[in-house]
Amino acid sequence: MRLSNLADYAVVLMSAAARQCGSVPIHAGMLAEQTGIPGPTAQKLVSQLARAGLLVASRGSGGGVRLARPAAAISVADIIEAVAGALPETGGELEVAMMVRREDGSWLVDGGLGIDESEDKLGITGLRGLSGFDTVAGYALFRLGRLPVIGDTFSDRTGHYEIVDMDGRRIDKIAYRPRGEEEG
Repeated sequence: MRLSNLADYAVVLMSAAARQCGSVPIHAGMLAEQTGIPGPTAQKLVSQLARAGLLVASRGSGGGVRLARPAAAISVADIIEAVAGALPETGGELEVAMMVRREDGSWLVDGGLGIDESEDKLGITGLRGLSGFDTVAGYALFRLGRLPVIGDTFSDRTGHYEIVDMDGRRIDKIAYRPRGEEEG
């Protein structure tokens, strides 16, 4: 499964909105500026995400958008479904990919992905045998040295990682960009 540009932008935009959590509403134009998403696209996404109940939009002075519920209660699947429709189901269960290649060349990785599988599929090497973790989320905790929040980043010799979704105290999704691959 590949994410459309719009779904990818929606995840990035919601991550930026989550970083504003607890502060005053932010305008779609500011989200566009912070994320590099074109202004008209950001406005379209804000409308779709508000219709889906993920954002609350208000007009007038002091207006803008904010998360409709805590960031930990919004999954990447919620965001993708808001802009791309229902995700495929198999036998009544939602089919969840452990990793999805995005159109910009980066990967959206489930925090529960095992280290062995991440090394095999992503070409990340040297993680097997490091102490104390078996999953990509465990590696993020090891590298950060604390419980992360959405938007936290770190890099290693293989690439750049960003925490893009949390489920309470659990790291749900991590964006991974291999070294040498430019954004865009």
